[in-house]
Amino acid sequence: MNTPQKGQVRYLVFKDGNTWYAAGLEFNIVESADDPRIALINLFDAMQGYVESVKKIKGARVAPLNQKPDQEYENLWAIVTAPKKIKSPYKISTFGVVTV
Repeated sequence: MNTPQKGQVRYLVFKDGNTWYAAGLEFNIVESADDPRIALINLFDAMQGYVESVKKIKGARVAPLNQKPDQEYENLWAIVTAPKKIKSPYKISTFGVVTV
């Protein structure tokens, strides 16, 4: 469970059409850019700001840090982390887990 002091968020960077998207699954934050690196940097900045905002709200529930990911992103995560290679409907730049 993520708290304002510690936790982990899964992220995906993928291309749909001409746009790159970076999604933070447990926060339901999505950033877009023309370059996958910029999308990822924007996502990390947005997630950091999100956690800092939750920290400022004393006594707040931690539910905003533990959201149910959008099913489309959950499905994409299952594809990229599958033990056997599965064809993705999108071009994937990177994915992983980041500590917050």
